[in-house]
Amino acid sequence: MVAITKSRLIWLKVHLYLALICGFFFALLGLSGSVSVYREELDGLLNPHLVIEQPQGKYQSLDKIMAAVKIAHPQRYGSWTLEMPQSPHGMITVWYEKPRETYFELYAPLMVTVNPYSAEVVASRFWGQTVTTWIVDLHTQLQQGSFGWQAVGVLGVILIVSVVTGLGLWWPGWRGIGQALKININAGVMQLNFDFHRLLGLLVAPALLILASTGVLLSYPGILESLAGGSGMAHGETGRDIVSTAIPNNHPTSLEAAEFVARGSFPRSVLRRVTTPAGDSGIYRINLRQPGEINQRHPFTTVWIDRWSGQTREVRNPSQFSIGPTIATWIWPLHTGEALGPKGRLAWFIAGQSLFLLYVTGMVRWLYRIGKIKDRSMDFSALIPIASRLLKKTSSWLAGYIMLLIKRLQPSLTIGYRALQQWLIRYQAKVAAQQKRNGKSDWDL
Repeated sequence: MVAITKSRLIWLKVHLYLALICGFFFALLGLSGSVSVYREELDGLLNPHLVIEQPQGKYQSLDKIMAAVKIAHPQRYGSWTLEMPQSPHGMITVWYEKPRETYFELYAPLMVTVNPYSAEVVASRFWGQTVTTWIVDLHTQLQQGSFGWQAVGVLGVILIVSVVTGLGLWWPGWRGIGQALKININAGVMQLNFDFHRLLGLLVAPALLILASTGVLLSYPGILESLAGGSGMAHGETGRDIVSTAIPNNHPTSLEAAEFVARGSFPRSVLRRVTTPAGDSGIYRINLRQPGEINQRHPFTTVWIDRWSGQTREVRNPSQFSIGPTIATWIWPLHTGEALGPKGRLAWFIAGQSLFLLYVTGMVRWLYRIGKIKDRSMDFSALIPIASRLLKKTSSWLAGYIMLLIKRLQPSLTIGYRALQQWLIRYQAKVAAQQKRNGKSDWDL
């Protein structure tokens, strides 16, 4: 029994000290990561002019879109990457990786937003200078460049240890599981806080372990590539560099032609990205997504097309990957929730928020243990007037919403009612005709 007590005491101290030292950063990473799950939606909400409300017609050609970008930025030479929108309401983002304005920053490309239906350049922004990309940088590098990037990886390892020690402290033995899953609302505020902390930690522990593990692998891509047994498998990597061996001529392959050739290898695929050649030895890199490929925004299907000859130089097909590289393709979409669909993204959002709640409830518990705050009984009677007012306002709002909904749907409801009435008239006539043919009347039936 003594050995068990000493072991539990060690686990408790490790869990406590990790929370006191790194808990704030856990909460910060959780909040910023949960917001980043919906980065594109938030960016569209903050910048409505970047969302196409009523899509009309077909997309302009890739060559025309690229020409519009070069007119808007005539002094930027080298390679550009066109990222296709994932919905009819989205715009094309054209990336310029190393602009001179942010050349010495860890990652701060130029993002040019283009309307795909009109080839109009709508906005030009730098990564890190918008609200959503600033939050992403906070999550991935704590706004501290390469040092912050490494620090986030270390914090991921520490978070794994913290979650494991928390699970160890929660474990009550097989006979005590039922009691450990309860929340006692009559034993005071501090006990309620502690029960909530334990139960919340248990519920989100699997998600936090997945997020922390994948986050570590993203922070240290060398570990990922070693485990996968291949190179060019990290997020954003494109495989080995390939250069053109053809002789430059006056008839270079266009963007549209390069895409057409690339689709020949994967006719059922969807275009995701096109990277233009840089210099005479540059080559087109066409990024496609095959049906069933887990990555939505950054799929691994890639075709390299020679700029001068128009021939396929190399093909990367993830369906032919061995088990190691295949697992590596899951890391990014699993970390972002992309691989789990809308429900998975929501679960990841909640898990990120829970890190903040765990930090707050844990700190309250510690402050109580050292005597900085006092316990108090739960008085639910004070909540009754608040709940009553809230219920009254909710009922009023709900009634108004229902009336507004009925008002807006009234034309459709009227049309539907008339259509149903006409259908009933035709049905009755059809039944009467059938009865007449059979020589029967309603009285006979």
